Amino acid sequence: MCYQEARQKSLPRWYLYHLEGCMKGGNGMTYENMTVAELKDLLREAGLPVSGKKSELIERLNASSVEEAVETVEEEFIDEDFEMDDEDFFDDDIDQIHTARQKPVLDDETKAHLVTRAAEKKKMPKFRRQEWYRYYRLARTGWRKPNGYQSKQRLNMKYRTPMARVGYGKIASVRGLHPSGFKEVLVNQSSELDGIDPETQAVRIGATVGNRKRSTIHDRADDLGIRVLNRRRIDRKGDLQ
Repeated sequence: MCYQEARQKSLPRWYLYHLEGCMKGGNGMTYENMTVAELKDLLREAGLPVSGKKSELIERLNASSVEEAVETVEEEFIDEDFEMDDEDFFDDDIDQIHTARQKPVLDDETKAHLVTRAAEKKKMPKFRRQEWYRYYRLARTGWRKPNGYQSKQRLNMKYRTPMARVGYGKIASVRGLHPSGFKEVLVNQSSELDGIDPETQAVRIGATVGNRKRSTIHDRADDLGIRVLNRRRIDRKGDLQ
């Protein structure tokens, strides 16, 4: 076994120094160039005594058998027949497993319209009220239609942002749909999930719903196979478990 192969198998450091070429400076490191603390670390990893002078520590490392080290490493680190007996080993990481989100059942025409709508949305300009750049309070108020007789935005001057018009509307067949293709349904309690079609509709929980009702809606939606668009990570403690 060469030094590179041993590094790929993540063998302990004390075993790597016994490989051929290492003692002669093959890897740029010898026992004589190492400090006493580093030598003691190697001895501790090898299970050897750490008492004595530096020369004694070096002799102890040189006297250790390479064959015994290989057998020990193969038994402890390279056991190909290793089996996991603990069935609960992955229980802690079960929440971190990625689960694919539910997709709606759509026809080819609707899928094509969603793609077209996404492409049109990228070209959509930002509609801002006039002089939004002049006052900070106006930049946060969104769109307002200009009514001034000499308003340059109302007169469609090119150095002003465009006005919102009917021509900027999207395809009517997919208007109001979620980007995934679902029809959004607002719910505030778990009883409102009974009449929802999981193939075409998805729920959005109201913003004022607390964690207690929200966790109940999550569980009920999972049982019915309904997708929750604004699912929240809830740390269930106490009676919420």
